[in-house]
Amino acid sequence: MSETVLLVGGGGREHAIARSLADSPGELYACASNRNPGIVALADGFEALDTTNPKAVTTYAREVDATLAVIGPEAALAAGVADALDDAGIYTFGPQEQEARIETDKAFQRRFMREHDIPGCPDFETFEDMEAACEYIDEYDGDLAVKPAGLTGGKGVRVIGDQCTAEEAKEYLRSSDYDRVVLEERLVGEEFTVQAFVANGQLRVTPAVQDHKRAYEGDEGPNTGGMGSYSDASLHLPFMDEDDYMDAVDVLRAIVEALDGYKGVLYGQFMLTETGPRVVEFNARFGDPEAMNTLPILNTDFLDVLTAARDGDPLPQLSFRPMATVCKYAVPDGYPTDPDAGAKVTIDDDVIAEVVNDHRKQSGDNAETAPEALLCYASVDDREDGIYTTTSRSYAVVGLAETIADAEAIAEEALQQAGTEGLRVRHDIGKADLVQQRIDHMDDIRGGGD
Repeated sequence: MSETVLLVGGGGREHAIARSLADSPGELYACASNRNPGIVALADGFEALDTTNPKAVTTYAREVDATLAVIGPEAALAAGVADALDDAGIYTFGPQEQEARIETDKAFQRRFMREHDIPGCPDFETFEDMEAACEYIDEYDGDLAVKPAGLTGGKGVRVIGDQCTAEEAKEYLRSSDYDRVVLEERLVGEEFTVQAFVANGQLRVTPAVQDHKRAYEGDEGPNTGGMGSYSDASLHLPFMDEDDYMDAVDVLRAIVEALDGYKGVLYGQFMLTETGPRVVEFNARFGDPEAMNTLPILNTDFLDVLTAARDGDPLPQLSFRPMATVCKYAVPDGYPTDPDAGAKVTIDDDVIAEVVNDHRKQSGDNAETAPEALLCYASVDDREDGIYTTTSRSYAVVGLAETIADAEAIAEEALQQAGTEGLRVRHDIGKADLVQQRIDHMDDIRGGGD
């Protein structure tokens, strides 16, 4: 049976998903509020629409005779788009609104973990009264993370002792318009994420990735949606070991067992602490940028995962190329607090190809691990006279190679050659000194430092 897949969303994550499906048999259609040129070039058809409008998405899905759908952004899940598509008989690889609460409602998430004895849950309390929350900050013995209960695009969290003082955290709460917040113990260690494909009570896991949320080099500045990320050529990262990775997988497995009927991607963000992985949060979809680290090295046909999920078959075992990846985002000047929008972006794809060819000449003849550089457009608008920035991340380049250092060199060189005028990049992501800092940090935390 030939499949027709509808992809919902228009960011860098969705460009990576589109690339993973483009070579599979069948047709690929996409819809988003912005015209992502990378997705448009890969898809058989594209429709500009509001992806949080279930009726609009479902209408388009019927028009193209979609047999499957994949939802990228969390806002569409929160709006019940998966519910509407499923009700229309179009199997959707993404959780329905109720199951998506594992991401969209942080208060629900923590209570769910407590109720089902999910390992790795920090101490927490939830509040609807901001003054009561401020009193809790005064009374708590230690630092806290302040989290709005709803979706904030990765930008709403304030961590006392890291990003702000206790007084600043209270001022943040009092000046906000949040109706509910979660206050939880500050976790100290190194963050990492593991994404899993989930359906029919099964899960298949992907390599660990470390994202970089802070806006500026050296982990300075406000939180963003993610300035870039890296993965190693193994399942785990240099500052962790296989046992740490498997402990995180056990947490994801416990969630799948407790959250009946979940389907789609389950993303676990963990803090590796002195006592092992603790849960920072769960997301109900691919990470952005983490999808750009894991999907390009996936040997298994992603479409086979989708059809097995729909048909109730065992999910295929996943195979990955033994390659490290480094993803670096180019973002508008001023991002995330006061981003410039409307700047014309010029990217030379031929230059990126030349960078890859130069690195391949130096790397040998192993086709499986031959260096690559992938361009992923994100929140840009493709107009008749060119590509323009929006107020969010513009595009990313992903370097793939046998080592993190080589992948970083490819990503960095490709970005510089492609052109980043009017844009900003965190150049330190994936560099050897920053990776070593992560290793040294965990050695100190675990008592292994000098």
